[in-house]
Amino acid sequence: MQVDDLLDGLRAGHRATMARAITLVESTAPRHRAAARELLLALAGDAATRTPAVRVGISGVPGVGKSTFIEALGGQLTAAGHRVGVLAVDPSSVRTGGSVLGDKTRMATLSADPDAFIRPSPSAGTLGGVARATTQAMAVLEAGGYDVVLVETVGVGQSEVTVSGMVDTFLFLTLARTGDQLQGIKKGILEIADVIAVNKADPEDPAREQEARVAARDLAGALRLVRGHAEWAPPVVTCSGLTGARVDEVWAQVLKHRDHLGAAGLARKRAEQQLDFTWALVRDELDQRLRHSAGVKAVQAEVRAALMAGELTAPLAADRLLAAYDEH
Repeated sequence: MQVDDLLDGLRAGHRATMARAITLVESTAPRHRAAARELLLALAGDAATRTPAVRVGISGVPGVGKSTFIEALGGQLTAAGHRVGVLAVDPSSVRTGGSVLGDKTRMATLSADPDAFIRPSPSAGTLGGVARATTQAMAVLEAGGYDVVLVETVGVGQSEVTVSGMVDTFLFLTLARTGDQLQGIKKGILEIADVIAVNKADPEDPAREQEARVAARDLAGALRLVRGHAEWAPPVVTCSGLTGARVDEVWAQVLKHRDHLGAAGLARKRAEQQLDFTWALVRDELDQRLRHSAGVKAVQAEVRAALMAGELTAPLAADRLLAAYDEH
């Protein structure tokens, strides 16, 4: 993969080139890293001449219908003239390292849309892997002319905090029928959400729609307790990803949050994210160097045997591995 060829293809909007470029920046192979850095440096120069894309992280409880919602939203956005990129952060297979969920197969209509590009992004088993792969894939999508980038996460957990630190707006989807809604949602998610939508409020089912409205009202009250008098009060709305009802209202709230940030606030937020991303890259690189260190490899088997035999504790084993790395 020649970097100049990738740049030309991206600037021309070629989908096949987009896929190859994302594969390159996601790769952890040492031989790809130099080329990826060269490509990203060139793309950073191009970014200064473009209007920043709208970056939205989307998460929710299992079964909330994230893929269905994203397909409905993506279809509405492309119909309005936008080009939409979707990065689905999948859990990685412990055997192959590949994506487990395969979100592309669950968004068949959007996958066939010429103005949309869907990419399952394996998490590589680490939050550092999510940060590096997803942030760099976003840069590639934006270089290819996608003005809206949606990042879907696997569910409620630590990866949500990671993703919220790389997007402009974090959208949390929830359901009315989760028993006690407030028990089913961690306080931490309410603290990072910028917009909350109660999904599956289908107009054809008045009882379910009413349940969704009640849940939205309860959540709005909970947010006042969690967030207090914060500068931005996350709106709570209802929608139906299945029918597309009020999905446009959810998007209107995303844009309202973006307007609230303003150009200066958005630039400051992205600069802070770049600082956090820098340290994520440093940690990721140190992890790679540690794994490939000749010194570590020389003592790894011995340390493992001692640990398994109960002759070493984990802290002492860690000290021994780090000492072996420092010596080389």
